[in-house]
Amino acid sequence: MDTITSLKDIQKLHFIGVAGTGMSAIAQYLSAAGKIITGSDRYFHPSEKNETQEKLVEEGVQCFLQDGSGIDEQTQVIVISTAIEETNVEIQKARSLSIPIIKRAELLSLIVQEKRTVAIGGTSGKSTTTAMLFDILDFAGLEPSIISGAGLVRLQEKGKIGNAQLGKGDLLVIEADESDGSIVNYHPEIGVLLNIDKDHKEISELEELFDIFKSHCQTFIVNASQEITAAFSQNRNNNFSSTDADAQYKATGFVQNGLNISFFINHIPFTLDAIGKHNMENVLAAVTVANKFGVSLEICSKAIAKYKGIYRRNQVLGKKNKVWVIDDYAHNPAKVAAAIVGVQPLAKKVIAWFQPHGYGPTRFLKYDFIESISKALRPQDEIWMSEIFYAGGTAVKDISANDLIQVIKITHPNAYFLENRNYLVDTLRPHLTDDCVLLLMGARDPSLDAFAKSVFEAL
Repeated sequence: MDTITSLKDIQKLHFIGVAGTGMSAIAQYLSAAGKIITGSDRYFHPSEKNETQEKLVEEGVQCFLQDGSGIDEQTQVIVISTAIEETNVEIQKARSLSIPIIKRAELLSLIVQEKRTVAIGGTSGKSTTTAMLFDILDFAGLEPSIISGAGLVRLQEKGKIGNAQLGKGDLLVIEADESDGSIVNYHPEIGVLLNIDKDHKEISELEELFDIFKSHCQTFIVNASQEITAAFSQNRNNNFSSTDADAQYKATGFVQNGLNISFFINHIPFTLDAIGKHNMENVLAAVTVANKFGVSLEICSKAIAKYKGIYRRNQVLGKKNKVWVIDDYAHNPAKVAAAIVGVQPLAKKVIAWFQPHGYGPTRFLKYDFIESISKALRPQDEIWMSEIFYAGGTAVKDISANDLIQVIKITHPNAYFLENRNYLVDTLRPHLTDDCVLLLMGARDPSLDAFAKSVFEAL
């Protein structure tokens, strides 16, 4: 990879894999900032409509097939994600033209330098907390910017992808990803640590990454409710907690009533349309940061009451034939368990469907999935899995989702494997009741959104 130290003299950038959530966010942000942005993606085809492509074009991003046609002598920088391989035809063209190539995280670190940045880190809840904080700061009139890994519903309602916006103010909120180790690239004014759970890496590796991240932050805010994150505390005045831990910002009195939750933060009442205690903690983290920027808890409460959520995070598709259908991005053991527990107050029975992604990650997390899911399920609940999503590459296919189901079935008989998800509705229809939630979970697979909508329509 090449080294770029500033964006000041760079006017034209090309993104390889521009349709990815992380890449599209930065592409839109820089286009709004006046840069000339081009991009390509393997999902772009000349004869097929692509919604992401259309929305990128509307934001000023010029889109091309991934054949090198978007790269020319005026292109100053090529931006890639960690998924782009050296054999890619556009990488080869960039090499032939001696155009510098940098990774997405390196580019984002340059953007971070230009703003008063808040970087939201942690294994779970990053996208939600990033969106919540952005909404609070925006409601308070601070005109912030955002670069996130998921679209905000209120921005999507305006016809946008919704994962980026350039504001007039000097504050920027970003989602800092630890899965690829890129979190260590950022040097923000404020860093936030939400939680640490085994996901793409072992706990010890994650602790090392977050320790480096902490050293790069001027102010570090941590969740003191979790023992492992509490150890990273910089100052109790920067801590938040939903337990009796020693923290400046505390959430108490959690109540879930259907699709709405209510609680108090330092005795100020909060309500929002969401489910699960994990969302209370996400609000608490966002409020802690906002208050550091001078936003009162009362203003935070008013802002959160208007929060509309983000794409595929506890996204309620509706209720049909007395069955709630909820779509969720949950994909690691902690998130899957939290999603299941979060919807349980809605109905007497939860039918959870999960599509794991990646053979390596599923193998790595096999027993964590088994344990977390088994603990989350009530006796009447069900877990269904379809086969692992394969995104290509040289993965060794030596594990199946059925391997997880068979172990879960030992202690929880209501566990089912259905290799082909296209038969899901017909197969589980006899299992549906008049007081039931159908929870659909999975990540990385770009067709999951359409799949969830098709399930709802077929009920």
